[in-house]
Amino acid sequence: MTWEQKVTDGINRLIAFAFRQELIDEQDAPYFRNLLLDVMKMDAPAGDFPDWTTIPECSTATLLLRELCDLAVEHHIIDDMGYARDLFSDRIMGLLTPSPMEVRRSFHEKLADPKQATDWFYHMCCASNYIKVDAIAQNIRYFEKTSAGDLEITINLSKPEKDPKEIAKLKDAPSVGYPKCMLCIENPGYAGRPNFPARQNHRIVPVTLAGAPWFLQYSPYAYYHEHCIVFNRQHIPMKIDHGTFERLFSFVEQFPHYFLGSNADLPIVGGSILNHDHFQGGCYEFPMDKAEKEVMLQHSSPAFEASILDWPMSTLQLEGTDKHALIEEADRILLAWRSWTDPSVNVYAETDGVPHNTITPILRKTGDVWKLKLVLRNNLTSDEHPLGIYHPHAQLHHIKKENIGLIEVMGLFILPGRLKNELTGLIPYLTGEKPLVRPDASDPEEKHYDWLCDIVSRNGVSGSTEEAEQCLHREVANVCTQVLADAGVYKQTPEGRAAMLRFLASLGYRKA
Repeated sequence: MTWEQKVTDGINRLIAFAFRQELIDEQDAPYFRNLLLDVMKMDAPAGDFPDWTTIPECSTATLLLRELCDLAVEHHIIDDMGYARDLFSDRIMGLLTPSPMEVRRSFHEKLADPKQATDWFYHMCCASNYIKVDAIAQNIRYFEKTSAGDLEITINLSKPEKDPKEIAKLKDAPSVGYPKCMLCIENPGYAGRPNFPARQNHRIVPVTLAGAPWFLQYSPYAYYHEHCIVFNRQHIPMKIDHGTFERLFSFVEQFPHYFLGSNADLPIVGGSILNHDHFQGGCYEFPMDKAEKEVMLQHSSPAFEASILDWPMSTLQLEGTDKHALIEEADRILLAWRSWTDPSVNVYAETDGVPHNTITPILRKTGDVWKLKLVLRNNLTSDEHPLGIYHPHAQLHHIKKENIGLIEVMGLFILPGRLKNELTGLIPYLTGEKPLVRPDASDPEEKHYDWLCDIVSRNGVSGSTEEAEQCLHREVANVCTQVLADAGVYKQTPEGRAAMLRFLASLGYRKA
């Protein structure tokens, strides 16, 4: 087959895929073929378009795009680098993705049934390769029983590591400052550049939250099912306030099959994007959602029930059918927490005018009942814990060093991809094949040595490879449990519970 024949065959198969996924209409095949020929720098196809029903089906576009990228590299249309392939793939799929106007119209036509609307939008984002379905499937994912319940552990392999040539290229890439961030409304349709992803196949739909314009999109590297992001039209910083609670309820009222939550609004405890106000949500149940009520609370309002959850992070749950009462109470709790200081447990509202207390809010609706979780957060640092007192402590950084944002607060851990090979390298120590001797400082396994010695002291060696893998799964989950405990402001001890109840007593709550 000539290069031209291979390209034509690849274009035909991609167009057939787009038909089947309802991205394009069959009658428009000549139009879309012409667009794809132009991208591949061909003046004409090598043959007619076949009966598309005879073309084998594909579940995703990944393989088809990879083949076209290979052909583009072969003909020097693009460089053979990961970022260039990504930009080219998204450029191709952008041509086959329904226009922003078509997406808005289709979404709103289906809004009489909110689940039907989000199901359609989610499917379209997967089919258009905006959501990287095949890349996400490479992630290592498992559940493990711990003292905090069944935690969900993910080793994130969906974003491939860059090779040295690519790193050098990215280092020299100019800083453009457009779009301002990954969440701005200027992203859809953007061609991208070496240090910023292409967004030609990215679509957003407008939603109105508490009377203001916001937008709904999905995460391209979803950490859970239908992982969506709801973001402000304006590029303004994150802020948890009364309006935050109004917007949470406004969204979940419109899309009651989704939960919605927010990262906190301060560094260290606030997740990764603090410069653009946004929420995260989706159709998923997290380990935290299974947490029992540890302490029932008495209070003066008949409009809602309050409790402290049995969860390592300090969580107050409010439940009721009156959304206005819940919003006002959440705001009252937030304002009180912002100014709360208790030196006996190292909680300070501010130091030198810098605020430390904030809240991570999470909202669901079950039938007519709202469930609002308010997770107390504090970003104080110290000489002993310069990255944060209520942050994973240094002895856990070999597994998890990054900030604990909304998703991990709820018990789903996203661990770095490096751990796949590093943990595999520890198995021979646990089976007794390798002596328990500290590796060289340059060895990636060296950072795990002290932890490994502790595991061996408690579990011994000489297990099978399968037993060693299971042991490491348990031990990683136990580290994640300790991460949650470190990030919890009030510890799950008698002293910690008493201190949390002191704060709640200032609001009129007492133990039932």
